[in-house]
Parts: sequence; structure tokens; C-alpha cells
Amino acid sequence: QDPTAAHYMFQDDPFLMPRNAANARLYSLSKEAGRNAAKYIIKQFPQYFDKTFAEPNIPCLMPETLTPQIEGVSEEALKERIHLRRVKDSVDLFDQLVQAGTPVSLETTNSLLDLLCFYGDGESTLEKQEEQKEDLEEPGVNTSEQKGQKRQSQRGLQSSGSRWRENNNAERIFKIMPERNAHSYCTMIRGMVKHGASAKAYDMYIDMLNERHKADVHTFNALIAAVPYLKERFLERWELAKVFLNHMAQQEVQPNLLTFNALLKTLRKCGGVGRSMSLSVIKEMEALDIEPSLATYDHLLFIFYRGVDLCSSGVILEVLDDVENRSFTPQDPDDVSNGCIKFYTGLLQCCDLKDIKLAYRLNKAMEKGDNWKFLDTDRLNAYWSKFFSLLCMMEQIDVVLKWYKEMSPSVFYPTPKNILDLLQALDAANHLEVIPSVWEDMKQLGFGRRTDLLDELLSLMSRERHPDEIQLAFAKCAEDIKAFHEQSGREQVPLEWTGSALGHVALLFSRVGRTQDAWYVMMERFQQINRIPTDQVMDEFLNCAKQTNCPDEAIKLVKLAASLGLPSSQRLKSRTEKEFELSEKQR
Repeated sequence: QDPTAAHYMFQDDPFLMPRNAANARLYSLSKEAGRNAAKYIIKQFPQYFDKTFAEPNIPCLMPETLTPQIEGVSEEALKERIHLRRVKDSVDLFDQLVQAGTPVSLETTNSLLDLLCFYGDGESTLEKQEEQKEDLEEPGVNTSEQKGQKRQSQRGLQSSGSRWRENNNAERIFKIMPERNAHSYCTMIRGMVKHGASAKAYDMYIDMLNERHKADVHTFNALIAAVPYLKERFLERWELAKVFLNHMAQQEVQPNLLTFNALLKTLRKCGGVGRSMSLSVIKEMEALDIEPSLATYDHLLFIFYRGVDLCSSGVILEVLDDVENRSFTPQDPDDVSNGCIKFYTGLLQCCDLKDIKLAYRLNKAMEKGDNWKFLDTDRLNAYWSKFFSLLCMMEQIDVVLKWYKEMSPSVFYPTPKNILDLLQALDAANHLEVIPSVWEDMKQLGFGRRTDLLDELLSLMSRERHPDEIQLAFAKCAEDIKAFHEQSGREQVPLEWTGSALGHVALLFSRVGRTQDAWYVMMERFQQINRIPTDQVMDEFLNCAKQTNCPDEAIKLVKLAASLGLPSSQRLKSRTEKEFELSEKQR
């Protein structure tokens, strides 16, 4: 892997390569948006993609047929609309069949319930897109009025959050079904849990037991996940979860990985009860020979990790013993959403413990196989940012620089805090000669206008003298920083000078004999912000004037100090008379 190259998802073009984390996020979202736009065009206008030129033809790459082919009112037409996920059309056709007295089979009715419970009686994405398209194309409607109504309906959808409505189509169809089996009840329970009607789901489960039906493992998983919304007290939550587990045993339903993950997810909301019972759940998983997934470990870390006070629990060490030699595959929806959080939370704990060995172990686990794919772009950058900060804090500077060169920008984009940590690490190790290359990276990352970083950078470069070659490189950095302050663009807010920053720039110019540049800073910029140069700045400027044999500049300095009424003016005058050959006029 080329450490100087950007991530492979980006175009290999200097203009299209991201410079920092914000650009990387924007470009990756733009690329995904382009893909979605292409899919939308293919789905909305399949008639333009009906010619098959590929040999051999690959059906999965061709547009799907999303328009109903069967006309009329029949069960076959209903099955087709359910398959195409047309919620509204399916409900309308079902009602027409019922009104016409045509019996609908239990299997087809259950399929319709599956569709309704999945979408929460709302519309599928395809139907929403078609409705929006019709709204835009509808003639004779006032545009502003249409937009206002659209905004209101969108707000309503967002506020409702696709919740389970009272007496919705799913409930209505369930009630009029002449015959119901276990599948009908299980579908309703899972739909109610998914869309926030946990109390209704529990009541439906009780009705199901009264009808002597058995639930499947997926229904029990949904009920266990709904426990925190059914009971308020921690102990009551655990007791209810145990009731469901006992029912599984009685009904001979074999638990799976999702069952235990749902149980651990519930224990996350059970306080101390969760901490006392979670390890027993893990042991039960081992007894049933069920391997934990990333979500399992995430739930465990969440239960036990509460900052530095509880770090002594050592749970993270036990988790790492299990995961560092495993390559994971997604088995639970939470693996994808929470898998990255597991690594991130683990690294946060390493930072709290300041344990670099633990961080290396966690990083080894993250890089094992395809585990890194569980981290999305944002989390990946946050993970590496934390890892690099810990390196700066705990590792030798050679190791820090090696990681920095290998990781940036191919793996992550340093944040301002990372740059600050790196500068402090360079200072602690007395490796300030690396600062010019760090400054080049700062410009590339777009941090050239960050005043906190500029102040730290200038402070380190001007604190003491260095060999001539390094001082020249520092003066070049100071010149760049001065240029950033003097940039004036219509879209840019002017970068304000501070007294300390001006003093550092003047010192750096003076130490390489750039008398005119140093004098410009002292005379023009200091007066502009109503600040006075420090004694150190004036002494360095006098040394510069002596080095370049410029008595006129030394005299200007003495006059400036005298006009400002500085106590050092007499001392500067004495030094000038002693160290320079002055004419009678100059004296």
C-alpha cells in the first residue's frame, strides 16, 4: 500500500483527492450519492435500459421489472404486488378481493402481513419516490403552496418516525382473518416491536399463548429486545427476560446468536443487574457452542466500561483475548452499526488507561482479516486519530514518526489535535528539525489558518537558536505563516495577528539575517495591532543588524524604543554605540 496515496475509493486525480477528513467525508458521500442517483434513474426509467448488449447476459446487473404485469382483481395479482413491495396497491387489492367475496389463502394473507409489518403500514421507498414524482409533475398547482404542503407532510413523517398507528391496516386485516396461525401472530409481534408498540406486542404474545400457538426464535428475540420498554425497574426487566427464556425452553425453541445479543442489549439498560448477569449469559453461549459476534463484545464493553473508575474490571483484556485472532463476518445487524463502536470504545479505554500495549493488541485485532471493514469512514478516522494521539503520548518519537508517515494520508487524515500532539511529542524528544515537514502537511490538510496550531508552531521554532540550515527552514515557515495572515479574499475572514505570533516571526527573520522583513514586522504590524515588541525581539533584531552590518537599522530600533518610552531604550542605545561603527551624524 502506498502511504502517500489516498484511500482506493477516491479518484486517482490530484483535484479529486481529499485533503482532510471533512473532504474525505464529502467526497465519499458524493460518490455514494452518485451511485444512488444511477440506481434511481434505472429504476424509474427501465424502458431506456431494456436492450441487452452484454454477452453473456447477467440478469442481476440489469434493471428489475418493478411494474405489475398481471391485470385484474385476483390472488395472483395480489401476490405479484406483494412481491414488488407495493404496500398501498396490495392493501387496495386485498380489500377488493374481500368485498367481492373471493377467499384469500392464509399463506397470501400472511405475506401481506409481513409486508405491512415490515414497513409499519407506511409506504415502501419505491412508492414514496413515485408519489414525489407525481407531485412534481402535477399541473395547475401553485408551486409555493405545493412546497409548503410537502414540507408539512415531511415534518409529520419525521415526527411520527414511522410509528405503529392505532387500528392500522395490519391490525385491521389481522382481525378480519378467518383463520390465523403462529406465523400470523409472530409477524404482528415483530412488526409491533420494530415500530415501537412494545406493550401491544406483549399483549399479542399473551393472546398467542392463549390460542396455544408457539412463537419462533425471531419473535422471542424481538420480545427480549422490547423488555426495557415494558418494565421500568432493572430487576423487573431481568425477571421478564427470564420469563421469555423459560418459555423458549418449554416450547423447545433453540436460541441463536441474535437471542443472546438481544438479551445483552437489554442488560445494557439494567444497571448493576446487567453487570452481574452478563458474564453468565456469555457462559451460556459457550455451553451452547454459539460464537459471539462483534455486537456481543460491544454490549459487554458498554455494560462494564464507565470510564477510569471501572477499568480494573479487566473485561477489555478478556474481550481482546477472544477477538485478537478472529476475523469476523456480519451476523447481527448491530455488528455493522456497533462493531466499529466496539473498537472505538476499546481504544477510548486504552487512552484512559494510557496503556500502549493494550492499544497495539486492539489494533492488531482491528487489522485481522476483514475486521477493519466494520468501521465506516468517520469512525475509521476517529479510531486512527485516537490511536495516533496515544502514540504521541506514550511512544518514542522515532516510532511516532514511522506510524505518522505510514498512516497519513493513506489510512487517516490527522485532526488539529493530532498535529498539536505531534508537535508536543517533537518538543519532548527535542526533534524540532521535523517541524518544517509538519508545516507542509498542515498546509495540505487545510490547517494553515488555525491560530492555536500556528501559535504552538511559532513558539517551538523561536524558543531557542538552531543550526543555520534549520533556522533557514524555520524562517521559510514563518514567511508562509505571514503570507497566510496577509491573505485577503472575499470569502475569507482576515486572520488576526497576535502580539506573541508577531514577536516569534520577527525573531525567526532576525536569526537568518532578514533585516528588512524583521523590521517590516516590527514597525508596521506591531503598530497596526497596538502592541509593543518584547525585549527579546529587540535584542535579536539588534544582533541581526550587527550580523548584516546595518547600523541604520540599529539606529531605527533605538529611535523606536525611545518613541515608545521603553525602559530598554537606554540599553539598546549603549549596545548600538559600542557594537557599531557610527558616523558623527549617526551618533
